[in-house]
Amino acid sequence: MLTLLSNAKINLYLEIVGSRTDGFHELVMVMQSVALCDRITLNPISGPSITINCNHPQVPTDHTNLAYKAVTLLQKRFPNRTNRCGGIEITIDKKIPVGAGLAGGSSTAAAVLFGLDILWKMGLTRLELQEVSAELGSDIPFCLAGGCAIATGRGEEVDVLPKSPKLFAVLAKYESISVSTPWAYKTYRQQFAHTYLPLDDRATLAERRARVHSSDMLKSIGARNATAIGTHLHNDLEKVVLPAHPKVTQLKSSMAEIAQTNGGIGTMMSGSGPTVFSLTETLEAAEAVKQEVRSRFNDPDLKVFVAPFTSHGIVTKA
Repeated sequence: MLTLLSNAKINLYLEIVGSRTDGFHELVMVMQSVALCDRITLNPISGPSITINCNHPQVPTDHTNLAYKAVTLLQKRFPNRTNRCGGIEITIDKKIPVGAGLAGGSSTAAAVLFGLDILWKMGLTRLELQEVSAELGSDIPFCLAGGCAIATGRGEEVDVLPKSPKLFAVLAKYESISVSTPWAYKTYRQQFAHTYLPLDDRATLAERRARVHSSDMLKSIGARNATAIGTHLHNDLEKVVLPAHPKVTQLKSSMAEIAQTNGGIGTMMSGSGPTVFSLTETLEAAEAVKQEVRSRFNDPDLKVFVAPFTSHGIVTKA
């Protein structure tokens, strides 16, 4: 049996550059792991079956779960290393909100890939794990790497960045509101395709970076300048998600105001939302923002968390 902790991620930067020939969007994202985690337990079982248990009713426990797909993909790609291993029971103790733009499902799948490589003694290289994870979903390669990274392509090309400053994220999400990532990107395409840059599939990573506007954020992280990181937060998907969800718009506005009066350095929506986060430089400031958000909204549907930045995506638990 093996237990792992899979951390959530937030987007410090998300720019939609244009359309790709495979139908996805060309993206430039700066992502950061935060220590809000699910606990994943892998238990070998006899026979070929894959069983998933989860304490959250909205998480599927059948073949549609990314964790299930992670197992079957390993079995398909590496039959000689997995056909002697039997089945697996996966138990997910869910703490990361569902449908929140925090890569909860992706981080679980990353933990399953990482954990089965250990449990089944597959001996996969980091490159092999990254290639398999990219087949499952665009956020999974980052969830495997963890820390702070720039992600390009459709999000699967991950380049780890120097450590960002030790910051804290105050995360707030309405349980009753979820945003479909495909809907968010489809709606953005419908409304803003006229702004897309023409793309050359042969462009190098450096060339693609040079054509977008992420350099200020990258310089801020490289300089470990917390205030500048907060200033350069950016998310193109806010343009379509916030108008469609007035409660999330109000949440962001109020959190920005609360954070500003409590030492916060920036507020933004993460990924396709609807989670909103504020950044602070101290735990005391983060707790103050958390308490004031809870007090001002006084809504049991609104869940608020404090999560420090972390350099890890997946952690094995003794």
